[in-house]
Amino acid sequence: MEIFSSYNVIIEASIIVILSFWFNGLAKKTNVPSVLMLILLGILIKIGLDIFAPRTPDFEGSLEILGTVGLIMIVLEAALELELKKEKLIPILKSMAIALIGLVGSAWVAALILYQFIDGMTMQSAWLYATPLSILSSAIIIPSVGGLADAKKEFHIYESTFSDIFGIMMFYFLTGGLNPAEDGGVVGFSINLLLTIVIAVVASYAIILIFQRIKSQAKLFLLIAVLLLLYALGKKMHLSSLIIILIFGLIVKNIKLFFPGKTAIFLEEEKMKHIYHDLHIITLETAFIVRTFFFVIFGITIVLSSLLSLKVALISILIIASIYLIRWGILRVFIGKDILPQLFIAPRGLITVLLFYAIPAQAKIPGFESGILLFVIIATSLVMTWAMIKDKRKMGTLLDEIDQEILARNEAEDALNEQLQKEEIETTEPKGIEEKTNAEKPIQGPLDANDETIPE
Repeated sequence: MEIFSSYNVIIEASIIVILSFWFNGLAKKTNVPSVLMLILLGILIKIGLDIFAPRTPDFEGSLEILGTVGLIMIVLEAALELELKKEKLIPILKSMAIALIGLVGSAWVAALILYQFIDGMTMQSAWLYATPLSILSSAIIIPSVGGLADAKKEFHIYESTFSDIFGIMMFYFLTGGLNPAEDGGVVGFSINLLLTIVIAVVASYAIILIFQRIKSQAKLFLLIAVLLLLYALGKKMHLSSLIIILIFGLIVKNIKLFFPGKTAIFLEEEKMKHIYHDLHIITLETAFIVRTFFFVIFGITIVLSSLLSLKVALISILIIASIYLIRWGILRVFIGKDILPQLFIAPRGLITVLLFYAIPAQAKIPGFESGILLFVIIATSLVMTWAMIKDKRKMGTLLDEIDQEILARNEAEDALNEQLQKEEIETTEPKGIEEKTNAEKPIQGPLDANDETIPE
């Protein structure tokens, strides 16, 4: 039987999507990230392919395309949920600072570890390998923090989104250093960033003004195609293309903020509401599909033997320990004592894998084991799972205590009301008896014998 025939591929892909949907529901109940289940599914598929299909296609080429599209959809999805208000300026800036300092600090320590323990590793290559390992995974974090308090949920959305953007910008800044002809230094990077922001703002306004006037119902995938085109062209021009996606999403979400006063005449508010709603749904659905196949294929491409190396385990444990130590220090400075479960919500995922496969050939080190990547992704995801389950139990215990307190208070109030009613009955009872007695007494006076007693 041909495993990769057209109908079999359709059946297999459909089953994977159905399982991924089930994994999402299971993740909400257990707090185990669906990403881990998808990677495990990929590993099981790999074992099955090794048994039944000795000649398997090369899946690694598809990872970069899937990862890029998934990255765009994930950032757009996050941007469409970020509401810009004056009262949220400080939380946004704080999240931005935490993401940037955490990224640079973690990458610096991880680079030192890789440089010391991996043969042939140069410091320049160490930074390139360390950067993907230092980026938070919004693909894992955003779907996982829905049950947290609003303030903590927003913090994680902001932080993971900024970590994605800063991490990608830092990675391509470092790759630019490999080619002196293209390396513009800090000044060149700053000009590049400013140019990207200008292009992003102009392109976003143009897209909104054009698309709100398109009457066709089938225009949202056209919009996605335009965004993908802008991203790809930006990469060709060595721009920080992800900022274009982020700014577009922010403008669509906060449309009234970006069309103030008299400029609102250019805005068809009702149509923009429909565009925002439909775009949000398509973004969610597309991100779900892309994320599903990305992590399954990643699981298929994993070399499991690398996980059995003691050297891989040692390097991975040192990097993981440095991640949480640096994060603890940053959160204590910026947030204070209330840093749980935020401290342990620092998983690595899609962007880590995507950037790892994007490391230029001249910077690749043969001695680097891909098992380090898998080890860090799995360990940080499991730590996040443990923290979320613990926080959920804590919240459940707290709610139980509140319920018990309310129940005790209600019982006390009922007992008090019952006592007051008894006292009121005892107070009013003699008066009632006396009135009844007086009512039964005959009126004293000269009445005929045949007259009936007239009550008062």
